[in-house]
Amino acid sequence: MIFSSEDGPALTAEQQAVVDQPWDTRLLVTAGAGTGKTHTLVRRMDTLVGHIDPDEALEASELLVLSFSRAAVRELRDRIARHGEHARRVRVQTFDSWAYSLLVQAYPDGEWSELSFDERIRAATDAIEKGALDSLEAGPPAHVIVDEVQDLVGARREMVESLLDRLQDSCGFTLVGDPAQAIYDFQIEDPEEYADRTDLFLRWVRVSYADDLMELRLTRNFRSVTLEARTALPLGPAVQGIGSAPEGADAAAERLHGELRELLLDLPGLGALTDAFTQDSLRSFPGTCAILTRDNRQALLVSELLHTHGVPHAVRRSLQARPVPYWVAEVLRRTEAATLTEERLRELLGGIPLPEGTDLDRVWRALRVVARGTGRGTLDVTRLRRLVAERRLPDELADPEPAQLIVSTVHRAKGLEFDRVVLLAPPTIAELRRRNDELDVPAEARALYVAMTRVREDLYRVAAPETVTLLRHKPTGRWYRGVPNQRQKWRRDGVEVRAGDVCALEPADAVNDALGAQSYLLEHVRPGDAVTFRLREALPMGPEQSPRYALLHEGREIGDASEVFRSQLYSVLKVGTTWDIRWPEEISGLRIDCLESVAGSPAAGANAGLGNHGVWIAPRISGIGRFRRPAGTEEEQG
Repeated sequence: MIFSSEDGPALTAEQQAVVDQPWDTRLLVTAGAGTGKTHTLVRRMDTLVGHIDPDEALEASELLVLSFSRAAVRELRDRIARHGEHARRVRVQTFDSWAYSLLVQAYPDGEWSELSFDERIRAATDAIEKGALDSLEAGPPAHVIVDEVQDLVGARREMVESLLDRLQDSCGFTLVGDPAQAIYDFQIEDPEEYADRTDLFLRWVRVSYADDLMELRLTRNFRSVTLEARTALPLGPAVQGIGSAPEGADAAAERLHGELRELLLDLPGLGALTDAFTQDSLRSFPGTCAILTRDNRQALLVSELLHTHGVPHAVRRSLQARPVPYWVAEVLRRTEAATLTEERLRELLGGIPLPEGTDLDRVWRALRVVARGTGRGTLDVTRLRRLVAERRLPDELADPEPAQLIVSTVHRAKGLEFDRVVLLAPPTIAELRRRNDELDVPAEARALYVAMTRVREDLYRVAAPETVTLLRHKPTGRWYRGVPNQRQKWRRDGVEVRAGDVCALEPADAVNDALGAQSYLLEHVRPGDAVTFRLREALPMGPEQSPRYALLHEGREIGDASEVFRSQLYSVLKVGTTWDIRWPEEISGLRIDCLESVAGSPAAGANAGLGNHGVWIAPRISGIGRFRRPAGTEEEQG
């Protein structure tokens, strides 16, 4: 099938070769950075579903398309909507979402929502081995498409291997990846697998399908349109080869990291993030811009600095973050019916302020897949409520992170591209080794390469913020501010806040005005707004917990600190044998990440006047807070 210009950019010969392969082909595609991988995949899906030969065409439900992040899923869905004439009914899912769906269909009585992401992935692998693919509503897939296969490690690698093994006699596949962009080795827990991690999945594919595997390459870069943006591309083949000889991998990777670092340092600097010129440049840039950091500690500090100077931005969430859009709670609150028609859903959504660009056709189609009612053309409200409780709304319905400027770790920006990229100047490998005896040198080289190839036009560098006073609390994994006190000990002076730190068991201001609090959240609270935890009372609610804290937005109560936060705040502040903890009166410097739908007690919702579904809106927060303690207690908290 040849596409016209109306279908989007014309395909190169390399891309057309990928698109034209029959549905039962076992295809492995090595696609370098910026080579039009996503565009090619969309065209491949469109061809598989809309083939001119009816005997070669697949039903949309026969395609299984898997990707790593919700952002990548949204990008694929957006491209399909623009250029996929036949593939619009194809459902693209994250690995985690598909594993959960498989488990629910195969074993509907299981308590799958209680498991962690990795536990569900392992359970899905076990279910596949036991024949669970036959339990899927549409039956086993006829063709599997997997994106970013170089990052298939650990439990996800085992799941995909089991999936392809089980379908070996009846299924084709299209696997796409680039070894130069493999940056998820840190997820491997097994020391033996970690030692042998390089291209482990790719080697498995080549051995398992040695007789009929077709390998194709995409080599022409379309993303980078300037010489600066192409800076790192010549080193791509060398980065791909890191680890092919494990005994020399560290030395080769250190040389490559040094070359990439020198190339970056030779580019123009944007100035320090504290400079007014730099801040004005970030505010006024008309395109998409990303400040990429090596880890979350740097991201927290960069975000704090930008907020301090009034530079609007968003911080990219974890790839496993799954906030349910806030409008779902409002839909459920405003209906008492057991089912919803498309007309009624559109009517309800018409009265709710929705994120810009919300596609009501997409909303209806996606919800019909997961919450189909028994009546023709209806949604089951009970199933929709369950989806909120289990946080498994379709990935394509995730609210976008709307800012033109984002702050992100390199890992969270995986697969994305931006008009401008600003990188924090990286230290040398020798400097990194002084901080970490077990440094993964190949991972550092690949991460720097990935960061430098996210850009379309402008690639700049800035000085990295000083991170010495931001320390990791090992028992909780949270970052905290450490300030040396008069006794030369690190005083805890602030703590990281995360998703889950706002109580979801009861709605905000449940006793006095829950409905007013919900209206306030909808009308006045926006991503990036400043919020503060304020101490409610001096006495803890239980052993090994802090007292209660209210979350305030411009003086208005919009939530309560969760039990998880209160327990971990206690853990962070309890130093040595100190039992008399001086609780901070306020924790400031926190920000709204987004509003989300949460499920709590139906009785609590009904008592608060929010309907009988037990679903309401709650704020999700992020940032690195600062403590304000009662006067005279700062030096006592050692």
